Amino acid sequence: MLLHMSTSREARSTPSLHSVSVAGAVVREDGRLLAIRRADNGTWELPGGVLEVDETPEAGVAREVLEETGIHIEVDELTGVYKNTTRGIVALVFRCKPSGGTERTSSESTAVSWLTPEEVSDRMSEVYAVRLLDALDGNGPHVRSHDGKRLIPAG
Repeated sequence: MLLHMSTSREARSTPSLHSVSVAGAVVREDGRLLAIRRADNGTWELPGGVLEVDETPEAGVAREVLEETGIHIEVDELTGVYKNTTRGIVALVFRCKPSGGTERTSSESTAVSWLTPEEVSDRMSEVYAVRLLDALDGNGPHVRSHDGKRLIPAG
């Protein structure tokens, strides 16, 4: 069977690049969730950041949580994959449990706090709050997209 390859401009275009980030939905035994207030924009989010080329997602989330909060973690499971369609970022979120350390801020965080699920909904924008709340529901992994402000309905 002979296949014809298109030589159109679309077929020759370079695929878009995506950044991969990891974040920890760290849940304490009392049900409180670890959150940071970011130093760069003042928003409340999960601790996390860009995955390094030479590390596993689990190692990356443990590194990022420790760097931003002072908390050591054990990674339990992947609870969601979230794509920011505006910025081209794919975030992998893992449910984790704390295993040591002491809360502290860093150059990337101006506050570290253990929030109730209600406080998460009050302090975080929907696109970040859903990541923590998805980690609690046990029905993951969830796959969601957003434009930086609002979730985009599936389909």
